[in-house]
Amino acid sequence: MAVKISLEDLLESGAHFGHQVRRWNPKVKEFVYGEQDGVHIFDLVKTKESLEIALAEITKNIKEGKTILLLATKKQAKDKALEILNETGISVVTERWLGGTITNFNQIKKSLDKLVDMKEKLVNGYYAKYTKKERVLIEREKDRLERFFGGITNLKAIPDLLIVVDIRKEITAIHEANRKGIKVVGIVDTNSDPNMVDFPIPMNDDATKALHLVLEYIKLAILEGQKVPKTSKVKK
Repeated sequence: MAVKISLEDLLESGAHFGHQVRRWNPKVKEFVYGEQDGVHIFDLVKTKESLEIALAEITKNIKEGKTILLLATKKQAKDKALEILNETGISVVTERWLGGTITNFNQIKKSLDKLVDMKEKLVNGYYAKYTKKERVLIEREKDRLERFFGGITNLKAIPDLLIVVDIRKEITAIHEANRKGIKVVGIVDTNSDPNMVDFPIPMNDDATKALHLVLEYIKLAILEGQKVPKTSKVKK
């Protein structure tokens, strides 16, 4: 069952507000309804339609067992992204995007493996034989790796689908995805080029309430894909 999107909720969240008219990208014109007080206003009917297409793609990828990576480094979206990580188990980046995460994944994988190894050794008391100063340095290194890689330790290969909050801010990640032929779902404000992504979601990418609402829809789409079909026999 597809995720139900409410036009009223989109409106109340402020998803329809774009940037100032002078800051717009003409390529987003098809998603713009008009302007008000010098600010572009999104056509929320088209936003809803685009969102439905993007959510369907997310659910489809999950059902097919494909890997999804959510990139949400904006402060307005971090908490909600971490909630999605905890509730769905997908890979999430909430700190800065590290160049090469997609195009040089083998190198990134070394850092991921190092973090997993350090966490296991800390739990098993492996570092107990080290000096106090050495343990402090080890803990700091573990925390540093956790900050940048903690949300993607379950990423075994480059993702099949990248979801991006604010495509202008994350241009490096999008270029990497494009080079590797990875499909991209992206939140596109009026100052962005929707042609940069495969599944644009035209809306306000600054309002916390709007971002939380759409990320909630994305979470529901992921959970929908993760459901075990009723016809499947699950071994106890």
